[in-house]
Amino acid sequence: MADEDTDYRIERDSLGEMEVPADAYWGAQTQRALGNFPVSGITFQRRFIRALGIVKKSAAKANLDLELLEADKAEAIIEAADEVIAGEHDDQFPVDVFQTGSGTSSNMNANEVIANRATEIYGGEIGTREIHPNDHVNYGQSSNDVIPTAMHVASLEAARKDVLPGLETLAEELAAKEDEFDAVVKTGRTHLQDATPVRLGQEFGGYRTQIEKGIDRVEGATERLEELALGGTATGTGLNTHPEFPERAAEYISEETGLSFREADNHFEAQAAHDAMSEAHGALRTVAGSMNKIANDLRLLASGPRNGLGEVEQPENQPGSSIMPGKINPVVAESVNQVHKQVIGNDAAVSAGAARGEIDLNLYKPVLAYNFLQSASIIASSAELFGERFVGKLEANADHCRTKVEQSMALATALNPAIGYDKASKVAKQALKEGKTVREVAVEEGYLTEAEADEVLDPKAMTERVILGDD
Repeated sequence: MADEDTDYRIERDSLGEMEVPADAYWGAQTQRALGNFPVSGITFQRRFIRALGIVKKSAAKANLDLELLEADKAEAIIEAADEVIAGEHDDQFPVDVFQTGSGTSSNMNANEVIANRATEIYGGEIGTREIHPNDHVNYGQSSNDVIPTAMHVASLEAARKDVLPGLETLAEELAAKEDEFDAVVKTGRTHLQDATPVRLGQEFGGYRTQIEKGIDRVEGATERLEELALGGTATGTGLNTHPEFPERAAEYISEETGLSFREADNHFEAQAAHDAMSEAHGALRTVAGSMNKIANDLRLLASGPRNGLGEVEQPENQPGSSIMPGKINPVVAESVNQVHKQVIGNDAAVSAGAARGEIDLNLYKPVLAYNFLQSASIIASSAELFGERFVGKLEANADHCRTKVEQSMALATALNPAIGYDKASKVAKQALKEGKTVREVAVEEGYLTEAEADEVLDPKAMTERVILGDD
């Protein structure tokens, strides 16, 4: 029922008349969608709206080149689309993500907003359809190829322009700590039990490599997003589309984004399946898992400060408790942990949606786009924050690490080549039972002299590969 305090105008579509708020750029089909899908109140992200604007602008430029649109109308569409790209009309895209599976409501939302704004630019009045949402803005297109094209454009931009810079920041901070902590020898741990010594810098080198490989995964997995469905129209046949339209439009999309896009290898695959989205999101899920593992490790290494491992000192980002004075928690790392769990949930939705859709059209396009873009956004921001506000501010507790490594039973491993496994095992057990160090027992029992113990049980030497039998 219309709000009595709101001014309305009448817009029309193939089903008849609809009352639309007088100051809205959208039209009848968008208004119907608002009535049909009051599901979640969740609307599409900035990146997706931008991508819709890019697709419409590029389509108009291609159709202008092919003399399929009048120049003055095409130019008005291009100007209106530019405003959408710039974010000037984000409030004009109110359709719920949970809508028709093809995303037709969002495609028509874009068509109507751009058509009405272009009509204004053209010199007409909103609602007069002097520039028509279907005949002009959507010329040579279908929701079935526009929405998957916008999905790929938005997702590739998010991956390359948001996720990769965030991961690069994290990798740089980890690399800096790898160098800074290289001289700090500590107890290694396997199964959460003491193991042979490692350098703290070596552990951070492992973390850096994880993120660098994650960057490679995201770059590689998103290559298939460069293929665009545009030009396939309803089912992939390209009906009502000029043969040169797909290639020309893809070139304009590439020019607008600075990324490399091309016509899909097969339009039927591009519209009926979204394996590229599933593959690319899998790379996001993997790198979120890497960040989660690193965050968990750093939480353990910083645990304490007096009754935990306490090998690194975490930054004091904020008070950790409303009741315990002085308590500091690893809040930024915990945020990374939570991002990982959200990405896991998003991946379930993406992989399930990508695997469905009957015959010639996948009908999970909106939820695929939304979940992918949310994952990309939260990974990008959390990676940057994790790097700058947590990793970059960590300090090594070198004295504590040195003390603990000297007390470690795992030092007995270095005795194996010198006195044999059985004697080394006896030394380790006796040291634990008597509360002594491995070095003390090995010397007391006469297995090693003081000088030999200094050489054999040098913790730093144990952090590198030694050639056995070498003088």
